[in-house]
Amino acid sequence: MTTPDESSFLRDAESMYGPETLHELEHEVRLDLDMIAASEPERVVPVDEWLVDPAEVERDEVALRSLLGAVEAMEGESPRPDDV
Repeated sequence: MTTPDESSFLRDAESMYGPETLHELEHEVRLDLDMIAASEPERVVPVDEWLVDPAEVERDEVALRSLLGAVEAMEGESPRPDDV
């Protein structure tokens, strides 16, 4: 589900840049989500050795999934089962 701000932003982007932009954005978001999914599974590492805060990675993934949902809504697609 998209918020009015997300929908407005995506409509503006599509009208300014064309529908190809939404497809490119969708592709980039899927690549980022694939990278997150393929990253090394969580292991116990002392905090001072963290390269990235795991909570930040989780927030990024949630934001990417939200953005992907907004793009799919603008394209009139229903979410694919493997995206849930």
